[in-house]
Order: sequence, then structure tokens, then C-alpha cells
Amino acid sequence: MRIPAWTPEQKHQPQDLVDAILARRGGELINLDRALLWSEPVARGWNVYMKNVRTGLPTSRKLCELGICTVALLTDAKYEYHHHAPDFLTAGGTQAELDALNRVVQGDARQPVTDADLGEIERLVVQYAAQLTVNAKIEDALFAAMQTRFTTTELVELTIAISAYNMVARFLGAFQITPDGEPPR
Repeated sequence: MRIPAWTPEQKHQPQDLVDAILARRGGELINLDRALLWSEPVARGWNVYMKNVRTGLPTSRKLCELGICTVALLTDAKYEYHHHAPDFLTAGGTQAELDALNRVVQGDARQPVTDADLGEIERLVVQYAAQLTVNAKIEDALFAAMQTRFTTTELVELTIAISAYNMVARFLGAFQITPDGEPPR
């Protein structure tokens, strides 16, 4: 990392904050947490917000994770992909779909996706995530196609998951945060 990994000795943080992050993470801080904990307001807000984005949305977890994996690949956020590809599989995705996603992002994923290893909805989600990530806006035709397949609530939640992980990718990239257990780049 470009910044030192946070420790309580370097910067005290309230124990309730550290405990809340540990609870969300299953008892262990990850490298991302060790960067966020340099700022109490950021770490506190992030923990609540990202918990809701990750586990509090009723929209398809598989499709949200597919959008997140698309962001990770397009932004070269290896850390993000390392953590979310397994979550995509756990949520019902397949390795063939992840392989297809990797192929699609080698081209221009903002254009209609045609890879047969992705279903129609998955192809739309990949294109949607790519347009949102690269262009920061969605073409009218794609938005109309999304509206025919998703409720307004699902569109809001899918868009926020993709947008939130664009934020994560940029934070990871700025500080060169690597997956836990991997050497820094």
C-alpha cells in the first residue's frame, strides 16, 4: 500500500467502530479496512453503507456481484475481483459466466454483449456496468432494455452496487491496496 496499514497504536479509533468492522468481516480486518481506518468518519460510514450494499439489498445478489466483477475487471481492481468473483459463484453464478465476463471486457463491454456463456439478463448487466463505469452514463436504448427487465427498485439497487464499487475500485487503485496475503505491486 502507498500508505501504512492502520494499527491502533498509530491512530486510535473508537473500539465500537473497530468491533463493528470486525463483526462485518467475520473477525478479521482486511487490507481495505486497514486503509479506511485512518479516518473515523470514512470508516464508520463505509462500514454501514457497504454492509447495506453487500447484504441488505433484495435485488439479485448474483447480478449485483456480476456488476461488481465487471467494474473490477474494467478498472483493473484485482483486489475487488479477488473478493467478489467467489461471491458471484456463491450467489449462483458459474465459472463459465466469469470466463465469459473476462472475455467480454477484453473488447468493448459497453457495446451489446453477445457471449453465449452469459444469459440475456447477464449480458445486459455487464453492458450496463461497463457503460456506467467507463462513460458514467447509460445510453437510452440500454436503459430502456433494463427497464423492461427490472423494477425501479432493482434498477436503483443494481446501479448503486455498481456505482459503489466504482468508488471502491478508485480507492483501491489510488492507494495500491492488494489482496490480503499477496505482495504489494
